[in-house]
Amino acid sequence: MIERSHLKIIQALADNGTLTAAANALFLTQPALSHQIRYLEKKLEVSLWQRDGRQLRLTQAGELLLQVARQVLPALEQTEKTLKAYGEGRMGVLRLGVECHPCYEWLKGILAEYLIAMPDMDVDIVNKFQFSGLEGLLNHHVDLLVTPDIVTTQGVVYEPLFDYELVLLVAASHSLARHKFITAEQLSDEKLLTFPVPHDRLDVFTQFLLPAGINPKTKAISSLDIMVQMVGLDRGVTVLPGWLAKEYCQKLPVKVVHLGRKGLAKTLFAAIRESDADIYYMQAFVKLGKQNKRRA
Repeated sequence: MIERSHLKIIQALADNGTLTAAANALFLTQPALSHQIRYLEKKLEVSLWQRDGRQLRLTQAGELLLQVARQVLPALEQTEKTLKAYGEGRMGVLRLGVECHPCYEWLKGILAEYLIAMPDMDVDIVNKFQFSGLEGLLNHHVDLLVTPDIVTTQGVVYEPLFDYELVLLVAASHSLARHKFITAEQLSDEKLLTFPVPHDRLDVFTQFLLPAGINPKTKAISSLDIMVQMVGLDRGVTVLPGWLAKEYCQKLPVKVVHLGRKGLAKTLFAAIRESDADIYYMQAFVKLGKQNKRRA
């Protein structure tokens, strides 16, 4: 069987011309290299070199083996580098799961920076689950889940990315726009525009409205831009992360109102399988996420 060391020998001889120079290039003694040459010729049962004075000249069989060496050795070297990059977590595909619509908006803002920082990585985004995002993580459908909710689960770690505040977004002409903050009761007669998500998964219901016994009329809209445009036309109100709401305040006639005197605080997390937490490209994403904080 032809081995990698054999290909290195014939390439070194072709590149260096003499036995002494080839031995130096291979970090071998000249007797050791001569022994390996004789062993290789005996093993292949063909002469690979002929002496031409002090020079070594390849035979036709040697030329064929040299062509193979020129093709195979660079391919092996590149493959080893690639495998090492996989092993070190610098190359591969990061499958990101996103459960909430605002999370997706935040993710879009950092993807380019991540891909520039990790040129050998690719990214797939899953934001429409036929299951919960946590199930997708546990079942290896995604590698990292961007979520505002912690569900304590064995084998899953949650890395906090940044804190933010959920706020009410209303039309600038709306009567609530003059308030710095509102109570849950003040939303009882409003039409609340929400994403198509069950109310028990919306923080405005679980942490603000339902504890006060308030259950306003709602309308589900899947498009964030359309939802905010509806708010600007005073066709309803909606709740968004403060950083995202303020971006729309610069584009549309809408205003931000706090939910309650103390506000409604949240944290965005990166959920990762515990076994994958030390992978380099995971750590790189979490570090970048923490650097790209968004505050209300």
